[in-house]
Amino acid sequence: MARHAGVSMGTVSNVLNHPAKVSEQTIARVRDAIDTLGFVRDANASSLAAGGSRSIGLVVINLGNSMFVDVARGAQTAAHTAGLNLLLAGSEDSFAVQGANVDSFNEARVQGLLLAPLQDSSSQTRRMTQRGRPVVIVNYDASSDPVCCVVVDNEQVGYLAAKHLLDSGCERIAFLGGEDEKFQPVRLRRRGVRRAMAEAGRPVAFEEIAVDELTDAAGARAADAVAARSPGMRPDGVVAVTDTVAVGFIERALDLGIDVPGQIAVMGCDRNTSAPDCRVPLSSVAMQGYEMGTAAMRLLLDEIAHTPNHVHQRVVLAPSLVVRASTAGFRGGAADSHGTASEDDSSEVVNAG
Repeated sequence: MARHAGVSMGTVSNVLNHPAKVSEQTIARVRDAIDTLGFVRDANASSLAAGGSRSIGLVVINLGNSMFVDVARGAQTAAHTAGLNLLLAGSEDSFAVQGANVDSFNEARVQGLLLAPLQDSSSQTRRMTQRGRPVVIVNYDASSDPVCCVVVDNEQVGYLAAKHLLDSGCERIAFLGGEDEKFQPVRLRRRGVRRAMAEAGRPVAFEEIAVDELTDAAGARAADAVAARSPGMRPDGVVAVTDTVAVGFIERALDLGIDVPGQIAVMGCDRNTSAPDCRVPLSSVAMQGYEMGTAAMRLLLDEIAHTPNHVHQRVVLAPSLVVRASTAGFRGGAADSHGTASEDDSSEVVNAG
């Protein structure tokens, strides 16, 4: 290309990387050569020469959950504002795949990494930080590790979901939660549900129904177990630890002739718009994914710019209750103290303060 433009290799490099050092006439000649020869810049080679890249990595546990899509949108907006690119990888709910994604970004020499796991990933993040690449953890409280983290208050998520059912007049509440305590969001939402039940201020029956996985099929199996009981022994309110589990429960309950929300009001917990379609619009708790992504990217950029003087931070965002038809039509008691939501597909958002 340099020969075609009649300039040196150094001049071509300046045109691509430092155009202010080159005359407009020379830039035009090099650009013409680029267009004629179909040259495409090798970003990997440029990164190796510079010892880094203009990219930030983002690894999320599951791109099927719309919250992580929102995290990516927020992170991408903040990255583009800073003149950086965002590279995204989903881990398909696999800790091993997550580790491979982290290593791939490490090998690509990204400037830093945003990581949204479901369990402790300190061994993976250390492989990044030991090579001078900062990491910010998203949607997982990693305050015990020397990294920044941005989380939504998952205990408050469970608390809001259960309290809404209590305020709606439910008298027999069940929590559908994963058996595996290694998943921090599941563990914290369970704690929040239990706290709401302890503060009920009136006699309310409470049980926990274990689900073996966080899928709609697991929710359907829980509905089978509930439907096998006599009507008076069934819960009249259900908090599912994820929206996907909640949708599976609702769809199977409807198939079995159980009225949702007339007989059982159902709450989800993560406002996942990518969950399977549901005949009854689902009440849930919004997780502030976009805000998490934006805040995490800002922390990462600050650490990149101010290492080693950067002070690690833990940012906690408040969730909010979204009331829809799966609870708004419950006939078992008084209306929600936050106000009655509209019917059908409308929503009422109640801030968690």
